[in-house]
Amino acid sequence: MAAGDRSRGDRGAEWFVPRFGSPRFRTAVGLLFLPYTGMVVSFSIIGGMLAHSVHWDRVAAGALIYLLGLGIGAHALDALGSKENKPWGELFTKRQLWIAAALSLGSAYLIAIYYMVRFVPSLSIIAVLEGFFVFAYNLEWFKGRFHTDKGFAFSWGFLPVAAGYVIQTNTISFTVFLVSVSMAFFSLVEIKASRPYKELKKRRDRLEEAERATMMRYETILKCISLGVITLGSGLMLFRLSITP
Repeated sequence: MAAGDRSRGDRGAEWFVPRFGSPRFRTAVGLLFLPYTGMVVSFSIIGGMLAHSVHWDRVAAGALIYLLGLGIGAHALDALGSKENKPWGELFTKRQLWIAAALSLGSAYLIAIYYMVRFVPSLSIIAVLEGFFVFAYNLEWFKGRFHTDKGFAFSWGFLPVAAGYVIQTNTISFTVFLVSVSMAFFSLVEIKASRPYKELKKRRDRLEEAERATMMRYETILKCISLGVITLGSGLMLFRLSITP
């Protein structure tokens, strides 16, 4: 492992971290967890595409809310909440992470509040729930009671789909509820595969051949789930665009 990789801790060799640029740049990109952030953004798009009439500004707003709230805000808090170790190293200070979290979450909620006040007050229910989980999950509040696989699946699988639909319609339906549940299961598979993958990745230089093969299978699962969901969201969006008068 190069010195730059050691400074970033355990995650510097992840498949979604670029192999070029300075250690600080690579860490910043890694902290975004782009494939998994892309999954959640796609969940919100999938929810929006289920609406009878699509307001495209609201699709963009929902995607931006989750890009800011999860991609930057929640992941900055997650780096702050890592009590046992610092998998991304110490290239970003606590102050810098708090500033990034505050600015991104504040911006996300300003966008959400605009739509809640003007068009979709029901979105406030999801906003409160997501706000709770973004701190309770990532900062491991309540002794980590909500830092669980089920909490992850609910907050970053079920709720984004529901949010994507609610921001379009100000309501929910049983059909959308079922789709939200199905996407929560995809998130559950992702987090279930991610945890043992991370443990193996920490020991990547000392793995037996069978362990290395297992690690690569987990990596393939993670790639397929994230890219599959992103492709699904993109496909549904292109379909709706093609039939829009």
